Amino acid sequence: MSDYHPKRKEKVIHDQAEIERLLTGGKFAVIALCRSDEPYLVSLSYGYDQAKRCLYFHCANAGHKLDFIAANPRACATIIEDRGYLPGQCDHDYASLVIRGKLAVVEDLAEKKHGLLALLEHLEADPQPILARNIKNDASYRAVTILKLTIDAVSGKAYRQAEVG
Repeated sequence: MSDYHPKRKEKVIHDQAEIERLLTGGKFAVIALCRSDEPYLVSLSYGYDQAKRCLYFHCANAGHKLDFIAANPRACATIIEDRGYLPGQCDHDYASLVIRGKLAVVEDLAEKKHGLLALLEHLEADPQPILARNIKNDASYRAVTILKLTIDAVSGKAYRQAEVG
């Protein structure tokens, strides 16, 4: 994909720490997938694994997502920190990331366990009650599909109300 340069360069997020803050602070991502000429968007909760530079998701064992991923694993996702519309300014206080990478179904049981735990630790203060309720043994992992979005590139933009001159 071509590298476009934004018109409003002051909105570009250059600080890697800010990108990491948005990745660790977000709770869901909107994922764009495509097969042939048919687009598909889906919003999913995620868990961020900083060391592996990936996002983990969970979903049912069958459905549109899996059909689209099988046809074309390339994905684009966005995470948005929405701080609200600014009345009278025709602007929005926000930060957003666009993430490009490859989405894959996790088959390895050890990584499936890791991905589900990363997801729950990202979203829950205490993931153990959820694990205890839903994961009784290794066979329980067959009831859920774990997806992994390996991040190839991230770009970000932000507008902060404090920036208004």
